[in-house]
Amino acid sequence: MRSLSLWHDTLPADDTMSPRSSLPGDLDVDVAIVGAGFTGLWTAHYLRAADPTLRIAIVDKHIAGFGASGRNGGWASAILPMGLDTIASGAGGGDAGRDAAIRMQREMHHCVDEVGRAAAELGIDCHYAKGGQLDFVRNPAQLQRARDSVEHAAAYGLDDVRWLDTAEMAEHGAAANLLGGVYTPHCAVIHPARLARGLATSVEARGVAVYEQTTVSTIEPHRVVTDHGTIRADVVVRATEGFTPSLSGEKRTIVPVYSLMIATEPLPASAWDEIGLAARETFNDGRHLIIYGQRTADGRIAFGGRGAPYHFGSAVKPAFDRDPRVHEMLRETLVEIFPQVRDAAITHRWGGPLGLPRDWYCGVGLDRGTGLAWAGGYVGDGVTTTNLAGRTLSDLILGHESDITDLPWVGHRSRKWEPEPIRWMSIRTSLKLPAGADRYEHRTKKPERVRSWILGKLTAH
Repeated sequence: MRSLSLWHDTLPADDTMSPRSSLPGDLDVDVAIVGAGFTGLWTAHYLRAADPTLRIAIVDKHIAGFGASGRNGGWASAILPMGLDTIASGAGGGDAGRDAAIRMQREMHHCVDEVGRAAAELGIDCHYAKGGQLDFVRNPAQLQRARDSVEHAAAYGLDDVRWLDTAEMAEHGAAANLLGGVYTPHCAVIHPARLARGLATSVEARGVAVYEQTTVSTIEPHRVVTDHGTIRADVVVRATEGFTPSLSGEKRTIVPVYSLMIATEPLPASAWDEIGLAARETFNDGRHLIIYGQRTADGRIAFGGRGAPYHFGSAVKPAFDRDPRVHEMLRETLVEIFPQVRDAAITHRWGGPLGLPRDWYCGVGLDRGTGLAWAGGYVGDGVTTTNLAGRTLSDLILGHESDITDLPWVGHRSRKWEPEPIRWMSIRTSLKLPAGADRYEHRTKKPERVRSWILGKLTAH
């Protein structure tokens, strides 16, 4: 299990990652949670804090923190995959308008801090550091998009998203070919496996039953059917994200898309003197293809991005976690951004599936009639959003009306993905477009518009 990622390899020595016991047989509880990742663990954490008498059980096919929660880039960001304009338009089916979008974004800002606060309160050393996010501009084609993003944020009253000129940006991170960039303070870095494993230990110590090595086949009203027995519950929470298609009847609910990562060896102080990132700022640049990086607490760069293919039939297999072509592309991109790491050894290569809803709109909710609750569709931006999901699910399950139970994403259900082979063709096409646009912009130094327009159509709600 420790070979899953850098994060699993660098867990504390006393975390052996030995699997917990599987479900011993049929069970009756108040709340059953399927998935021992961030969504399920935060939900259990806040439920237990609000009502210690609740009988709560979590089941997972593998171990706590096995999936995206333990393998991600460690960005506790305030990014929402659907974007403010989509929220304001009411496309998600919830509360609409500018004020609704602002409320949602402000709550995400709060959650960045809440992740750090809760981890500290629980004594979980997840290497939390709130240094903000840097979006480097390194090509003239990226300039207008970056400036437009600052103006767009300002239109929603988000004045702490700022344009920094070349000198100001270099004070944070000295990327090559730097032309300036965008900075927001609303992002922190974490060691995700430390947080996931720590949350599992914490909720278990407070009486939550955590069953691992238990495969769930079906989620039904008030029932979870597994290979080790059936759990009966007043409320069943689906918190399976990219692994959702493995459940009966959920094949087209979420698409698993792979994101891959690499990590360097710990870099010497001389390299960090040149690179910067002294506050452990997260970083990416203005290209279309999603990339993301952080300076780890032990002095590495952990760097990831998209580019891996979608696999027919929403397949998820361990073999897909590594792709030599994509991992080499990531190494080349990192060296392009920070030439100082050219000779650094790449000690870890890994990956895993994230969850992509058809409308790029994450959602959380509870159907009181069936007792079925859900959260997910984070599109890779779930480290912070899962915290909001856990808090929201806790309030919904307990019947507490709060400032977060009427946020625009509450109650949202994305429409189903198309059946195969339409799904395969459309997703494979959309995944190729960003890289093509970036190649054009690198060559011409001009913004690419045709591929961007097509990508917008493919991801339209």
